[in-house]
Amino acid sequence: MIGVHSIGEKRGNSLPNNSNEAMVCSFECTFCQKCVSTVLEDVCPNCRGTFKKRHIRHIKHLEKHPVNNIPYHKPVDKTALFRIRNGMKHIPKKDH
Repeated sequence: MIGVHSIGEKRGNSLPNNSNEAMVCSFECTFCQKCVSTVLEDVCPNCRGTFKKRHIRHIKHLEKHPVNNIPYHKPVDKTALFRIRNGMKHIPKKDH
């Protein structure tokens, strides 16, 4: 699903294929860069993985492999996120 049009899971903001704001975890949960750095502190609330910038699908591949236009919005449970982050404080950030 890399490069698909998606919706940031926390705020429901649009993250189209060419967005430089889209971040994904190893399971490709998608969040905007602002939420990853300020709210999630680089820990995915779904899988506890860290984030990388989502790749942008090259335009020549869009015709054969079009983007998914079905939005997906899953607000973050702040209480659960707090428990996850607290449980990981003893782990160095690079090992999350």
